[in-house]
Amino acid sequence: MLNSIFTNSSITLQSLGICILVAFLLGLIIAVIHKITNNSSKNFIITLAVLPMLVSFIIMMVNGNLGTSVAVLGAFSLIRFRSVPGNSKEIISIFFAMIIGVAIGMGQVLFAFIATIIVCLLLFVLDKFKYLLTDTKKLVITIPENLDYTNLFDDIFKKYLNKYTLEKSKTTNMGSLFELTYNISLKNINEKEFIDEIRCRNGNLKIILTHNIEGEL
Repeated sequence: MLNSIFTNSSITLQSLGICILVAFLLGLIIAVIHKITNNSSKNFIITLAVLPMLVSFIIMMVNGNLGTSVAVLGAFSLIRFRSVPGNSKEIISIFFAMIIGVAIGMGQVLFAFIATIIVCLLLFVLDKFKYLLTDTKKLVITIPENLDYTNLFDDIFKKYLNKYTLEKSKTTNMGSLFELTYNISLKNINEKEFIDEIRCRNGNLKIILTHNIEGEL
């Protein structure tokens, strides 16, 4: 049922046209789902729409040639290291689009279509229920060098946070200040009150609260 549309590993004009059409259609579906579930630039959305078609062209040109496969792998590596790193959702979408392109390039059109529908539905459902997951944020606090930061904010954190972890501490401003970086999960409270209490404790120095921490490659 999920056989390749290429007969005897040969690509006909008809099968090529089917692959181009399906690759572009599935690329559009991936791009639309990404646009619905993420905030990305217009250029990135266009890239997602075209990427499966481009990858399928490459796979069809390789067509089992080992030397060409190694060259293509090197080209992908070069593009990766010359591009701006994206967040985890963008990387997943790129990887997803490339997998669909590989499947279509091998003639597995039906498999690519089924995989696209399943994964897109899963991403959409997970996005709608993301409020069930713990919302992790990054908190950066600057304190004077004369303060012992070990347990300095423990009472405030226990009052306002579900959990917290000190990820990094470093000196800044020629060693006169400490910069503390925490991963935190806020309770359902007023963020301003939380920050105001920290300001009273750290001498009104800089505080940064970043929402929606996402891993980067």
